[in-house]
Amino acid sequence: MRITSFAGLGIAALALAGCVATTPMPGTAPIGQTTPQTPTVLDAASRQVARNVINTEMQKRLPGANTAPYTDCVVNNATTAELIDIAQATRAGIGGTADSVASIVSRPATTQCIAAAAQSGTA
Repeated sequence: MRITSFAGLGIAALALAGCVATTPMPGTAPIGQTTPQTPTVLDAASRQVARNVINTEMQKRLPGANTAPYTDCVVNNATTAELIDIAQATRAGIGGTADSVASIVSRPATTQCIAAAAQSGTA
């Protein structure tokens, strides 16, 4: 008797589960199920925000120096995604941009670019 009641409950649960599932009507889009798209293109305003943040971080580490050439090295060796992240974090008031800049500076290509800028006397 118990097995029959458990089997009956299982069948009832499956039947009710089918009632809960949403089935979209033809020609309609589901509501509230859109996924936010992450930007893949860096617009001019975001690039400028990222450049300003990077320059500020460089000035903190090299006070009194002309950090523009170093900033160029960092920007040129950063990925689009990194620049977008730096710009968005700054706009949202989120810290941690110093870590992002340090990560980019630690790359061999960035380090070589900064060393070349320092030797050329442009900085």
